[in-house]
Amino acid sequence: MIHIPRLLAFTTLLLAAGCATRPVNPPISEASPGKGYTLVTHRRSAPDRENLVVLAFSGGGTRAAAFSYGVLEALRRTELTGPVGRKSRWLDSVDVVTGVSGGSFTALAYGLYGDKLFDEYEKRFLKRNVQGELIARVLNPLNWGALASTGYGRSELAAKLYDEILFNGATFADLDRGHGPFISVVATDLSTGARVPFSQNVFDVLCSDLDAVPLSRAAAASSAVPVVLSPVTLNNYGGTCGYRLPAWLQKFDDPATMPRPAARVAAWLAQLQAYNDSVNRPYVHLVDGGVSDNVGLRGMMDLFQAYLASRLLGEPTPLDHVRRIVVFVVNSQPDPSTDWDKSENAPGIVTTLLQAAGVPIDHNSEETVEQLKDIAASWALLRRIRNSPAFVAKKDPTMDAVIDAPNIDLHVIDVSFRKLKDKAEAKYLENLPTSFVLPDEAVDRLRAAAGKILDDSPEFQRLQRLLEDTGGTAVVDQPPGTNHTAGASARG
Repeated sequence: MIHIPRLLAFTTLLLAAGCATRPVNPPISEASPGKGYTLVTHRRSAPDRENLVVLAFSGGGTRAAAFSYGVLEALRRTELTGPVGRKSRWLDSVDVVTGVSGGSFTALAYGLYGDKLFDEYEKRFLKRNVQGELIARVLNPLNWGALASTGYGRSELAAKLYDEILFNGATFADLDRGHGPFISVVATDLSTGARVPFSQNVFDVLCSDLDAVPLSRAAAASSAVPVVLSPVTLNNYGGTCGYRLPAWLQKFDDPATMPRPAARVAAWLAQLQAYNDSVNRPYVHLVDGGVSDNVGLRGMMDLFQAYLASRLLGEPTPLDHVRRIVVFVVNSQPDPSTDWDKSENAPGIVTTLLQAAGVPIDHNSEETVEQLKDIAASWALLRRIRNSPAFVAKKDPTMDAVIDAPNIDLHVIDVSFRKLKDKAEAKYLENLPTSFVLPDEAVDRLRAAAGKILDDSPEFQRLQRLLEDTGGTAVVDQPPGTNHTAGASARG
C-alpha cells in the first residue's frame, strides 16, 4: 500500500531540489586593463623580475593531480642557490603554475593554500574516492530535479562537491589577494574548440568579473570530460564594457599588419574577439581543457610567438625584462597496454570512441612539448651565431632580423613517465586509469616517481650547476668582449 504522506514529502523534496540554478558569473560595466587577476598584475610587486619559472601540469584525473603534487613536494625540498650564496627552496621561485583537467586541482589548491596544502591535500583529495562521491550524488533522487533544471548539469554537482571537499567557497579574488604564483587554469570552448584560460584578460572580453568566479567551477570546467560530464556554462556580456585589446597585442588583430611569427596568436585572438557579439553568443559552454591544451603550454607558446614578433616592431611586451625562463613540463600522459591488434575483431563502439578522443590529445601533447624544446634549442643556436666572432666582425645590419633571437635562456625540464629509469615502474604508472579515484599505493608511487625523475633529470642538474656557477644571475650569451650580465635572484 502506498503511504500518501511519505509520497507527498518525497515529491516535495524533489520539487524543491528542482529549483536549483547554476552560479552566474557577474558582468562588469567597464573593462579596466591592468586590473584583475592576470600574470602582469599578479607580478606587480616585482615587475622587472628577470627570471620566470613556470610549472605546467597536464590533465589525467587523480593520476595527474598526484604526479604534479609530487613535483611540488620535490621542489619544496630542493635547495636553490641565489646571489651571495643565499639558499632558498626551488618552490619559492615559481612564478606561474598552469593546470589542465586533473592538474588544475593541484594548481588551484596550491595557489590557494600555499604550504598548508602539504598538510591536507592527500586526505582531502588525492586519497579520496572523489569519483564515487560524484556518482552517488548523480544517482541520488534528491538531485534529479536540479539536474533537470535549465543550465544545471553534472558538472555543477561536481563543482559543488569540489568546493565542499577542497576549495571552501574560495574564488579568484582569494588568489588575487594572495602572494603565491599566478595560477592559469584552462578549459575549452565547446562551440569553437578555443582555449579559454581563467584570467581577467579573457574575462574582460566576456565583460565579466573573474574575481567572483568560484575556484571549484574553474576546476569543474577544466576537467569536464565531454559526454561523461556536462559543460560548464558562463554568461557572456561581450561588447557591453568597452573592451579593447592591450596595445602590445593590437598589432596582431589586423591580418594586413600582423608580423610574423604570430599566426597562431592571431587565430586565438580572433576566437576571443568573437565573444564581443554577446547578442548572438550570450553563453559560453566550457569542457575539459585537455581538448585544446592537455599540457597547459599553448598559452606560453603563443606568448613566445607574440614576443618574437613584437621585437621586430619595437613594441613592449610582458617578457621584456625576462632573461631566463624555466619551464617544468609535468606530463602524466598514459600509455595503456592493449591486445587489440592480436584480434581480427575491432574493439567495441564505446572503447573506440574513447580511444579516438584520447589518442589525438596525447599526440598533440607530445608535439607541444617537442615544439617547446625546439624553441629553446633554436633560440640558443641563433644567439651563438649572432654572437660568434665572424658575425660580430662582419656587422651586417641587414642580417639582424634574420639572426634575431631573444636575450632569454629557455630551459625545459621534462617530467614525464618515460623519463623514469625504472621502465617497469614507468609502465605501471602509464597504465593507471584516467579517473578521480586511485589506490593509495598508486598515489604514493606517482608522488615518488615525480621526485625521482627530477633527481635524475640531466636538464635539471645542468640548470642547478649553472645557477650555482653564476650565483643565481640571469646569464645569456653575449658577443665576445662584452659584459652585460644582469644580476637577479631566483625569486627576483
